[in-house]
Amino acid sequence: MNIKPLADRVLVKPAAAVEKTVSGIIIPDTAKEKPLKGEVVATGDGTKDEKMIVKKGDEVLFGKYAGTELEVDGETLMIMRQSDILAIYE
Repeated sequence: MNIKPLADRVLVKPAAAVEKTVSGIIIPDTAKEKPLKGEVVATGDGTKDEKMIVKKGDEVLFGKYAGTELEVDGETLMIMRQSDILAIYE
């Protein structure tokens, strides 16, 4: 993969969507809850006003409507601003 985010952008691999079943009812992919956590795959260099705090490999939490989904080599990734990331967790 050759994607290098620019400025304060971060490339995140979202965690797998939680699959819930209720009494044997299978919930379709379109109704599954969107994951709100993931792993940082790549980061930009930051801007002169905002340095990059997150780094590759960090596990992060982000908002429900944060970022833009991308399909790269058959893998779903999200690109978002660092400010869309709510927390780093360990």
